[in-house]
Amino acid sequence: MEKSMSMAPLLLMVLCLPFALGWHDYNQALSKSILFFEAQRSGYLPHNQRVTWRANSGLNDGKASGVDLVGGYYDAGDNVKFGLPMAFTITMMSWSIIEYGKPMAANGELGHAMEAVKWGTDYLIKAHPEPYVLYGEVGDGNTDHYCWQRPEDMTTDRHAYRIDPSNPGSDLAGETAAAMAAASIVFRRSNPAYSSELLHHAYQLFDFADKYKGKYDSSITVAQKYYRSVSGYNDELLWAAAWLYQASNNQYYLNYLGKNGDSMGGTGWAMTEFGWDVKYAGVQTLVAKFLMQGKAGMHAPVFERYHQKAEHFMCSLIGKGTRNVQKTPGGLMFRQRWNNMQFVTSASFLATVYSDYLVSSRGTLRCAAGNVAPTQLLSFAKSQVDYLLGDNPRGTSYMVGYGNNFPRQVHHRGSSIVSIKVDSKFIACRQGYAGWYTRKASDPNVLTGAVVGGPDAYDNFADERDNYEQTEPATYNNAPLFGILARLGSGHSGYNQLLPEAVPVPKPVAAKPKAEPKAKSTLNPATTSSPIFIQQKMATSWNEKGRTYYRYSILMTNKSSKTLKDLKLSISKLYGPIWGLTKSGNSYGFPTYLNSLPAGKSLEFVYIHAASPADVSVSSYNLA
Repeated sequence: MEKSMSMAPLLLMVLCLPFALGWHDYNQALSKSILFFEAQRSGYLPHNQRVTWRANSGLNDGKASGVDLVGGYYDAGDNVKFGLPMAFTITMMSWSIIEYGKPMAANGELGHAMEAVKWGTDYLIKAHPEPYVLYGEVGDGNTDHYCWQRPEDMTTDRHAYRIDPSNPGSDLAGETAAAMAAASIVFRRSNPAYSSELLHHAYQLFDFADKYKGKYDSSITVAQKYYRSVSGYNDELLWAAAWLYQASNNQYYLNYLGKNGDSMGGTGWAMTEFGWDVKYAGVQTLVAKFLMQGKAGMHAPVFERYHQKAEHFMCSLIGKGTRNVQKTPGGLMFRQRWNNMQFVTSASFLATVYSDYLVSSRGTLRCAAGNVAPTQLLSFAKSQVDYLLGDNPRGTSYMVGYGNNFPRQVHHRGSSIVSIKVDSKFIACRQGYAGWYTRKASDPNVLTGAVVGGPDAYDNFADERDNYEQTEPATYNNAPLFGILARLGSGHSGYNQLLPEAVPVPKPVAAKPKAEPKAKSTLNPATTSSPIFIQQKMATSWNEKGRTYYRYSILMTNKSSKTLKDLKLSISKLYGPIWGLTKSGNSYGFPTYLNSLPAGKSLEFVYIHAASPADVSVSSYNLA
């Protein structure tokens, strides 16, 4: 559907560095992105729970069905446990740790990341009580969405839904097998008995998925409105086989990929998306890795076709393919209005690992536009993460709690209602809507680390609780970020990504969170005697209909010991929109909500145009 471009004013803020365009503390963002999972926990919370505004919840889950289903994760801003996205979340957390566990360990976050995985796999083990039985949902979206309650106050239906030979779900069983297999690699050195248990469940679940074929949402029909399996189950069967081969080195699963790659779509689907439903790009990336490792054997011709489709996906991300992904004017990959950020983080993760696979194999990316250096893929991933963290036209961080300007009215029941530890008075089903959902104020509990749905196709975003398409977080938004942030925070990895996986044993996790890293400044020292220091740089660029557009960032700092007032800036050679200043005649001044700049503080504004940098200078000002 066509939509006219409407650019919202940039919410400009007096900055406390490092929240400036072009530099981000990836290690701090990693810590926060992992912490988010503790806010999503269901069940009995542990003694070292760091998100202290949460309490125990869902303590009778599974009881009516005669099975213990206490634990696991709520998927997003609701209180339902959906099995398919939960399993995908665990697979992606595990893959992040498998690839980048070493930099996570160096950052002191490996233990927390592994705890996040184990909280999920402990639940998946409970949900798989028999070889051919898997519970795939607790609660249902219809009754849950009718209420707005803290998880601790839930009065909604907690019915448990399962798949079995009479009611199959190959996609759900396949993804859960992939999650168990990937997690078994994570715990192989630190907890070998647990690793073996996970692999045993993965074997059984794959057999179940392959033997009794069917779509899970035909058996668990209440999931159709929320997590419909549009892609079917063939991608999950291939995905599970790839992870089982990586976890076990069992030739049966390699042969499965070789024999079924053509018939199940692994070599046929040329994708431009990757997520909890459509796994083909992930399968193609893993099989390309096996090919680079020299493991294809007699399946080399088939694996090369997987490889070609993996490269199609990668080329589409960087605008070098025959069918490229759409991007917003500010440079963000855009797939859909509702929770677009899930596709951004998942695709960026694949770009990150594939870049490192190519570097390790000394290869190049073969695109329709020519051969491309692997570093361009990592640059793409970095640009997407930087946008997410605030390097965008609005200057908004879409990770809650990171930077200064992040969403304050998140579409999340637990975050938006006062903590039960602060006010234990019961909040009834509809009472939460009347008293908290419609409240036009910041959330009483900051959902630190949550990645929300993000802006629309034109970089617009409304921080409103009822704007669920943009302000609702999800576990599968965060899971791929673990790996990307660890990779970006470590700089050059310095080790071969094609060698056998060896996740280090983490140091014991402390009960109390460590202090956040101190902010670093990337500003150059002043080179003039002027009390106003202006630094301008190009933040990013992109091509649109054959034309190259540039986004420029200007950081203006008051170096004096007095307050800066009555500012007037002269900006010439500007051929596009500007955000963060107020125009008056031929000059620009402070935005409407800001009338001065205190000593030592900085101000940011940005503009976009298809030209060299504009000329920015100070016309007049007063110091008071």
